[in-house]
Amino acid sequence: MANPLPTSAFRRRTGLTAVALACLLTAAPAAAAQPPPATSRPCGPDTALSRSVHHLVAKDRIAGAAVLVTGAGPDAPCARRTVTDGVADLRTGRPMNSTDRLRVGSVTKTFTATVVLQLAAERRLSLDAPVERYLPGLIRAGGHDGRRITVRQLLQHTSGLPDYLEAPEWEHPERVRYRHFEPRRLIARALRLPRPEHPWHYATTNYLVAGLIVRAVTGHSPESEITRRIIAPLGLHDTYWPGDESRIRGPHSHSYFTAEDGRRTDGTAWNTTFGGVGGALVSTPADLTRFATALFGGRLLPAPRLAEMRRTVAADPDRLWPGARYGLGLISSPLSCGGSWWGHAGTVPGGHRALVATGPDGRTVAVALTEVPATLQAERDFLDVVDTALCEAPSTERTPA
Repeated sequence: MANPLPTSAFRRRTGLTAVALACLLTAAPAAAAQPPPATSRPCGPDTALSRSVHHLVAKDRIAGAAVLVTGAGPDAPCARRTVTDGVADLRTGRPMNSTDRLRVGSVTKTFTATVVLQLAAERRLSLDAPVERYLPGLIRAGGHDGRRITVRQLLQHTSGLPDYLEAPEWEHPERVRYRHFEPRRLIARALRLPRPEHPWHYATTNYLVAGLIVRAVTGHSPESEITRRIIAPLGLHDTYWPGDESRIRGPHSHSYFTAEDGRRTDGTAWNTTFGGVGGALVSTPADLTRFATALFGGRLLPAPRLAEMRRTVAADPDRLWPGARYGLGLISSPLSCGGSWWGHAGTVPGGHRALVATGPDGRTVAVALTEVPATLQAERDFLDVVDTALCEAPSTERTPA
């Protein structure tokens, strides 16, 4: 799997673009290692996956990488396995692990889309209703008209709205890393930008609008609705909204980015309100896999709504990668072993990179990096880790040569 994006565009798309969801929980328990279920079988070394992860650290110079792979059920071969490499903190040299919290960026979009689809299932909103019905007058500038944009188009990135993160002031996001941002002001900024050239255009703007619709329909903030409907019921104890809190609570990996002077800089402390419900969540690989398992297992949406979520359109390969398609808050991408994975990737400007994906056999992988891949080859290598995790046969299934 490849991603032909230039680095700067890639960061805006899934990193900045991947950041979203602001303030809610006032406290969250510290991250804790979660042992594998007692019924899981012992696993031998993940040779191919270990090599793939090590390549990210040794060749692509990512400071730290962690991968968590879970089987389709507790009785699956190697029901839970982890591969880590590098360090979680360059200053102390603390080794990378799979239980640390990190900023998951645009993976947040899948949480937001799930709540919108729940509200549609409850007949509290219609996916094919215009934005104007719920947010009168919000989108009436720059040739954009909320009467002609539907809720479905927001979730699918086919609304034609520009991404505010492509405004010139976001070329150097570190200059505003501690500022607070409001969704309506960011949306207004987007409406002053040039119209996208292609029908499918990844834009966090879409998800800020979707979040305001959730607020209009429920009377509650979208963050509180996502917490009440997903985070709390699933027991995602390490997943929370940071709001204006720039530091990550509890055990966490650090993140790194290249500053304007060319030096590798610690970007862990960051105010991510600019992402809104498009990418501000903090989580862990374990919580992300639990969420994906519940979603694709039918615990969060009725079957017809989950099917709608997985109805895709072709994505612009210059903004994702060749073969990728986009549903309602979900990416679908082909696997080398056949079939496709479903999930989402996320990036934040401070440097964290996350992904959660589920393959055809129900196996789920969550990946955490402490840096955004800096080259196209490094991004390919990152996606190859996902492919290897979902295509490599667990060691207990392998036949000796």
